[in-house]
Amino acid sequence: MKIRTVLLAPWWTLQLLTSAKSFLDNPVIGSSRLNALGLHVGRVKLAARMTAWRRRRLAGQVPVAWRQAFDRDGFVVIENVVPPAEFAAMRSAILSYRGPAREMRQGDAITRRLAIDPAMLAAIPALRGLLARKDLTALFHYVASFRTTPLHYVQTIVSHDGHDEVDPQEALHADSFHSSLKAWLFLNPVLADQGPFTFVRGSQRFTPERLAWERQRSLAEPTAIDRLSARGSPRVAAQDLEAMNLAAAEAVAVPGNTLVVADMVGFHARGPAASSGERVELWSYARRNPFLPFLGGDLLSLPGVAERRVNWLWRVLDRFEARLGQPWRPVGLRTPTDIGAE
Repeated sequence: MKIRTVLLAPWWTLQLLTSAKSFLDNPVIGSSRLNALGLHVGRVKLAARMTAWRRRRLAGQVPVAWRQAFDRDGFVVIENVVPPAEFAAMRSAILSYRGPAREMRQGDAITRRLAIDPAMLAAIPALRGLLARKDLTALFHYVASFRTTPLHYVQTIVSHDGHDEVDPQEALHADSFHSSLKAWLFLNPVLADQGPFTFVRGSQRFTPERLAWERQRSLAEPTAIDRLSARGSPRVAAQDLEAMNLAAAEAVAVPGNTLVVADMVGFHARGPAASSGERVELWSYARRNPFLPFLGGDLLSLPGVAERRVNWLWRVLDRFEARLGQPWRPVGLRTPTDIGAE
């Protein structure tokens, strides 16, 4: 064990300058002694400063109302993001599209994803046009704090599929110690009791109270706390929010054709669903190394590459499943809504 520690110590140390977040897998990141000296909080503060610096350089391209809402709340809600006259046809095309699908179970919820890849974009030109819109691209860049193209999927969430386990996504949490982007364009209305997006307004800001909470959690023994928190996605309780002078989480009920874009360093969750049902959306995700000093330079965002990344990622995880893990199981050709079909 000592030889392994000596050999891996340089690698663990280099990870301090990356988005690595696991207190459990990296004993340097998870060192209570180093974190008592300020290691974790130092990474948090530096990442936040770098994010703010990049966003200042990207702000001019974002519609002012969107930028102000995001800066205030940590997320922005845009209704009728697709012209209503065009939305019904695009929605119908997406819901009827059949392509290679993957599914993952978490607790009593199943998540299905279809990659928005060249085949889907060719079949649904309106989707290509939507993702190329300059105002949306500027917003995505601003929230991600990079000129990077998110990974895009058609995603279906099936709640209460008959299992007794709790969906871990319903626990209020942050994705990491630094900012990242997730976005949902809801194809159907989502009511407050249908597993809505839930967020603590303003929790994306690293106030003195948030930094004190970050320091305290960094001192815990990683093996003594829940695994997801130890892996760098900390869960937060009501008393923690109160200590940080934050309000309770709010369920964001929305009509169909609503886009929600959020910073995942804020506290968020999938709201509980009162009964079984489906939530279908276009889902986008982007997270880069928070310490990079430049806005672009992402070769995987190049046209012809960006739209192929999801399928490449899945194949890599399939190939190295034993080492990297692969929770996304292929389920054949499916539409977004034929969950469980053969």
